[in-house]
Order: sequence, then structure tokens, then C-alpha cells
Amino acid sequence: MQYQVPQFIEIEDKIFGPLTFKQFLYVGGGAAVGFIIWTALPGFLAILVGAPVVGFFMMAAFYKVNGRPFLAFVEGALKFALGSKLYIWHKTEKSPEKQEQEVLQTPQVVIPKLSQSKLRDVSWGLDVQDRFGEK
Repeated sequence: MQYQVPQFIEIEDKIFGPLTFKQFLYVGGGAAVGFIIWTALPGFLAILVGAPVVGFFMMAAFYKVNGRPFLAFVEGALKFALGSKLYIWHKTEKSPEKQEQEVLQTPQVVIPKLSQSKLRDVSWGLDVQDRFGEK
């Protein structure tokens, strides 16, 4: 039996003409708030106050920032602006058992010890090569 798999699941359905349900609610809400401001305030003040409010609703309905809805951008901006910006690093101590296991697992590297005379010979050899350019 074959089943039909939906292909465009990220795209919202257009319910009210060219608008999705969310867009319709934002446009309707913006128009309602704009009408209330227009009736409650005198003409110039209504335009001065109502234009940014209606513009915000229109941006919420149609504008996208980097492919994400405008309200997601506003939410992130508010969280950043109002949230704490102090980041403190706390060192966590390792348990002694883990430290012992790590020491046992690391390979033992043998470092040769130079005697005083051998170290002097090597140092003198390097000094002579530097002065006379011998290689």
C-alpha cells in the first residue's frame, strides 16, 4: 500500500485569500487597534501614535528577518537586551579517580638526562657553530 507523503510542510496554508491564518489575525488586530486609536485620539496625535503601532502589526504579519518571522527576531532582541550579559566560568574539579586513570593510560616518555659535562659540550658546540658559521 502506498501513502502520499506531504512535501511542503514548512509553508503555511493560505486560508483567507493570499493570507495565512496568522497573517490574517495580525492584519485584523492591527486594523482594530488602529481604529481604536483613531477614534480615541484627535487626528494628528492619532496618526503620530497609531502609525508605529499599525506598522508593527504589519511587520509582524509580512516582514521576515533572515528567513525567520519578525516576532521571533523581536523576541530574541528583547531577551538579549533584558537578559544577563555576565558570563562566569566556573572550573570543575576532576575527581581523583579520573586523574589516576588518566595518568595510568598516558604512555611513559623517557627523557634522557644530560650530565653537566655533556651539556657543556653541546653548548660549546652550538656557540662555536654560531660564531664561525660552521654547519
